[in-house]
Amino acid sequence: MAQQDSAPAAAASPRDPRIDARTRRGRLQMLMLLLVCASPVIASYFTYYVIKPRGGATNYGALVDPQRPMPPVRVTDEQGQAVPLEQFRGKWLLVSADPSACDEACAKKLFTIRQIRAGQGQDRLRIVPVWLVTDDGKIDERLAAAYNEPYAGVRFLRIDRQAAQQWLPAEPGKRAEDTLFLVDPLGNLMMRFPQDPDPKKMSGDLKKLLKVSRIG
Repeated sequence: MAQQDSAPAAAASPRDPRIDARTRRGRLQMLMLLLVCASPVIASYFTYYVIKPRGGATNYGALVDPQRPMPPVRVTDEQGQAVPLEQFRGKWLLVSADPSACDEACAKKLFTIRQIRAGQGQDRLRIVPVWLVTDDGKIDERLAAAYNEPYAGVRFLRIDRQAAQQWLPAEPGKRAEDTLFLVDPLGNLMMRFPQDPDPKKMSGDLKKLLKVSRIG
């Protein structure tokens, strides 16, 4: 008698529903964790741009949309050390970008961001004013003495000019060097101020953001 064919392989056992439940639960927990981490900034954006505090008053600075995250580049700090730009996440950054040959308009911007930071009271510790120096030229020692002092000083960080231009969008017909920018504590470029901005109105925008968001 001919040998019978072997029995077909047993069908694969059905997936254990308990494993599927644990997988779904794990994914949900991860999503909830991400939402919790991002919720302070999300809340501040929603309150500021949708609810519009103070009876619908509009913001002075222009919202950068879509947001632009920090580029994965390294910058050179005041000690000549190359550090990741992302190292400065966690604070609100008031950013100016100019070459080392800082002219009168550049110096005025440095003065503005330093004074705005100093004028925020206890919240000043949540803010870091930054000068992104877009070349390798020598910086006037008088600028360092005036604006790079330890208290309320401006951080001088050298960055590749092309990287700065790609990250910082200029107004139509303007240059990135013509304005000031605000970066949120998650590292997203969120606001651009007009050329020769009004410091009081800039400070007002920042005060409202700091009030509705406790992050940073």
